[in-house]
Amino acid sequence: MRLPTTNGQNLRLILAASLLSFTSCGFGTNRTLEETFEQFYAIEPTADISIKNRDGVVRVYGSSANELRVQATKRAYTQRRLKQIVVDVSVRPGAVSIETHFPPNPTWGLFDRSGTVEYAIVVPETANISRLELGAGEVLVEGMRGQNLHAQLERGRMLVRSCFSNSVFSLGRGTFTLAYEWWEPGKFSIQANVATGNALAFLPGAATFHLIAETPHGKIINDFSAEGRPDGGVIRKIDTAIGPASAPAADISVRAAHGNIRVSKTYP
Repeated sequence: MRLPTTNGQNLRLILAASLLSFTSCGFGTNRTLEETFEQFYAIEPTADISIKNRDGVVRVYGSSANELRVQATKRAYTQRRLKQIVVDVSVRPGAVSIETHFPPNPTWGLFDRSGTVEYAIVVPETANISRLELGAGEVLVEGMRGQNLHAQLERGRMLVRSCFSNSVFSLGRGTFTLAYEWWEPGKFSIQANVATGNALAFLPGAATFHLIAETPHGKIINDFSAEGRPDGGVIRKIDTAIGPASAPAADISVRAAHGNIRVSKTYP
């Protein structure tokens, strides 16, 4: 039996059909064009690295080699737009800058606004990442042990895996995930701030750390402690030490202004 449609439903169907018809006449049907840039550079093991991208993906991997590997894949709907996106890598003694330049978007009309860049960057694990900025997309940082690590994402997903640097992470909207496949005892700090979205932390059961977690408008679930509020209410703030008091402890601070926080205990 066919269900009847209301006038409002008919209007939505007409608008959807019109939109599909319109996009099929323009560049929406063109296949995505892409161009890959890949270079290797010898750099100092404690080099200062700055990365900036507007739209796409930035993945950074720590390595035992004293070299920088940059692979950048540009994508756009038109060849003209693709050529207008510029990947600029500057290597100087003790410093590296990787910056993406996009052409300005049209101020009106349905002109070509396409363009993303996906980076895979391998750096010495002891390097410092003084700035990693992405407007929209996905950030991954893995295996870093440098003195400092700073990453900022306006909206999207941020994943930090097995990093033992003094780190500050900022996410405007999306999901933040901190994960460790193993634990190295020592003093380092992780500070994560999420404006809107959830924060997840996956930490080994044998880890030793001082945890501060706060969410004014969400709830906190902490697998490392079975204790709850005496009145059974929602937990919104935690300040607790995990592990033996005699062991060196990391400081982990996670704040979600509008979202939930989950701290999960993992086992090898």
